[in-house]
Amino acid sequence: MERNGLDDRNRERKVGNWVGGISSFLLISFFLVPAYLPADSVPELSGRANAFDYYSEDSWGNIQSDDSKEVGHNQSEHGIFAWGDLDPYAAFVYGFGDLNCHNKAERSWEINGNQMPVCVRDVGIFLGLAIGGFLFSRRGLNRWTIRDSFLSLWPDNYMQSVYKNNRRTLAMLAIAGIFVLPMALDGFSQLLFASYESNAILRLATGTPFGIFLGAFIAASFSARPALFSLDPTRVILPSGSRFQIPVNEEE
Repeated sequence: MERNGLDDRNRERKVGNWVGGISSFLLISFFLVPAYLPADSVPELSGRANAFDYYSEDSWGNIQSDDSKEVGHNQSEHGIFAWGDLDPYAAFVYGFGDLNCHNKAERSWEINGNQMPVCVRDVGIFLGLAIGGFLFSRRGLNRWTIRDSFLSLWPDNYMQSVYKNNRRTLAMLAIAGIFVLPMALDGFSQLLFASYESNAILRLATGTPFGIFLGAFIAASFSARPALFSLDPTRVILPSGSRFQIPVNEEE
């Protein structure tokens, strides 16, 4: 029997491996694709997040001509780029980056003279997603709720007082703050203070813990399944001998 009261943790392993595997595939692709493309074929880019800016020669990013704006730059000075003309694998990777990242050249690494599909912070986030997913596959447990499934990553003996005093939500918020706050502070400081500009090391160092939290949280979300306990919360084993209780309806 596992620490949560179930006979096995096959679902947790599968979910964690899927999260870690997909994230690892994308992370490796971010490095592999610019490495095998012809040298200097991906110029310096500057686009918008959540938009396709470089699909074709007529796309938004390629027709920008103003360097004074916060997003976009005079692309003609750097060269036209259209990921829609690449081979299917490279097009998918650069298209994924185009949609999910602003692709600002000054915040991105180059490989083989080619700008990477995502910025350095996103590299850290996907590194963290892979770590968080694989970590959950090794240690995570279905403990009915997403919160308790996420907290299962920590050894039960470390969580004794948390469960004994019912401070699970507080513990969850504290962990989220530790892993998410560094990236939030770095990002918002750059947004609010014109004199502050983060650097590659800080972006990588703050994006990675955020990704770890996100990867573990996603894995916990897909692993938390009350149905595997036959919808009986009293079957869930929690640290310090705690148990979920079924609310008793008071008679009127």
